[in-house]
Amino acid sequence: MDRRDLVVRRARADDAERVADFVNRALRGRVTVEPRTVMARVGDVGFLLAEEDQRLLGLLGWQVENLVACVTDLLISPAHERQRVGRSLFKAMESAALSLQAEAALLCLPPCRVPELVVYLEDSGYLLRTVKELPRAWREMALRAGYEDGDEIPLKELRSDRVVRPL
Repeated sequence: MDRRDLVVRRARADDAERVADFVNRALRGRVTVEPRTVMARVGDVGFLLAEEDQRLLGLLGWQVENLVACVTDLLISPAHERQRVGRSLFKAMESAALSLQAEAALLCLPPCRVPELVVYLEDSGYLLRTVKELPRAWREMALRAGYEDGDEIPLKELRSDRVVRPL
């Protein structure tokens, strides 16, 4: 199999059953997700899917608000594909977020201190920052995601120039 056949694309309504199957398989019964739940979630956030040879390997859910991208869902399976698939999903999300003028991407995911994940995120440009030290719009997004002022959140600055007046 050619390793360059990984494709990242936006999820469509007709992907709901495949996404539910993928999540259920990857989580091994810890959570059961129905296609209608996927459809409802797609109504709240945009999903990017990573596929290779018709096989779903990963998904990333995200949204942009007030010039801040927030990653809300991330699942990659099998585990040995995390680096390659994650890199492609993040690259696609960051590119789309930049086209929407986003200044930063926040990982609004449950805290994880797995050493290899922390190193992977740092290598990808996502550094831990204390919520209370963030610019106002970034901080508001983190607080809405359930973080508190003293918490640390992984983020990547996508643009060095800030938007100082509405677009």
